[in-house]
Amino acid sequence: MRKTAVVTGATSGIGQATAIKLAENGYDLVITGRRAERLSELEEKLRKIGADVLSLCFDVRSFEQVKSNIGNLSGKWSDIDVLVNNAGGALGKEPIQDGSIEDWDTMIDTNVKGLLYVTKVLLPKMCQNHKGHVVNLCSIAGKQVYGEGNVYCASKHAVNAISKGIRIDALPYGIKVTNICPGAVETEFSIVRFHGDEKKAAATYQGFTPLTANDIADTIYYCVSLPPHVCINDLTIMPTAQADSGHFFKQ
Repeated sequence: MRKTAVVTGATSGIGQATAIKLAENGYDLVITGRRAERLSELEEKLRKIGADVLSLCFDVRSFEQVKSNIGNLSGKWSDIDVLVNNAGGALGKEPIQDGSIEDWDTMIDTNVKGLLYVTKVLLPKMCQNHKGHVVNLCSIAGKQVYGEGNVYCASKHAVNAISKGIRIDALPYGIKVTNICPGAVETEFSIVRFHGDEKKAAATYQGFTPLTANDIADTIYYCVSLPPHVCINDLTIMPTAQADSGHFFKQ
């Protein structure tokens, strides 16, 4: 019997790679994102792999949009085995006194509130079914604070805490929760962070080999494919050249 996964922020990077990895391993997918054209392209790719797909274009920052899109899933789509809370990102990298309020609001609304909204809507049915696995995409920024990372780090520290909270609260229902904390992953992450400045984004990964979206997708699949009695609560994954948020070996 095929399982069903929901992947938020599926239009690029880790979300897209995860959706593809799950489809390749027998999952049907509910994919969400804000870019309709990219969702449509991914849906076509997943269908060619053999997955049944439901594409939902909405913004996780709006609880009303979350409710209207995934709050009334019916039939097979209401029986969710895996939720990958991937939607999120960083905006700006400057000292807190020079930070942008708009960037702060976007990060908090997406990384924290968006994750909460989606979980709030889907977790009750998982609890009712006494099965499910919630995977939250956190970051090394959720473990350590680095210079000019201030609010982004705060938002990912919140994800770290929320993951622990879900694990405890959903424990009586047999729900697994995994908090994935990557170090440097080369996706669109830095391009978005630097508001489209490709030169700054490229400099982020110079001198070492970063992780890829596929590396994280492989890790997520490993976690969700373990036996029912095994749960990885928390996983930090780094490039070999990165020891922590501030120490890199660059050549």
